[in-house]
Amino acid sequence: MKRRDLVFATASLPLAAPLAWGHHGWSSFDQDRPIYLEGTVARVRWQNPHAELLIDVPSGLKVPADLAKRALPGQSAPVDGPGLLARAAVPRRTDRQWELELAPLTRMEAWKVAEIKPGSAVSAVGFTFKEEKGAPVMRVEYLFVDGKVYGLRSSPA
Repeated sequence: MKRRDLVFATASLPLAAPLAWGHHGWSSFDQDRPIYLEGTVARVRWQNPHAELLIDVPSGLKVPADLAKRALPGQSAPVDGPGLLARAAVPRRTDRQWELELAPLTRMEAWKVAEIKPGSAVSAVGFTFKEEKGAPVMRVEYLFVDGKVYGLRSSPA
């Protein structure tokens, strides 16, 4: 490596570090405890590395009685969807706003999910951080919007 390349690479680290630390990996999510959330979309970030929704969650949230019986779409990854829906529980924490991390835009397009707008009602089953520590963030496994359900782990089967 030439000296000028090394200088450039070293000088670039402070600029790249916030980007690298700002995004977390999926291993920090508790995939043994699916949670259910619903609410009204307050903010949308429709961009990569994945789309994000900030939702306002109503007080007294309960898992819908029919959740475990909802039909789920086939997808290319093996996912025990009925098992996840049957085990879904509301979070123990009582935050009124949650960030929902969706899939990358290419996968959202494969599912034909139209860009979700603020004010939309959504619900989701997914995973939050282990022991529900940290920010109120859910990695969405199944997204329910406008009477449709999308499996966001992979592409449609």
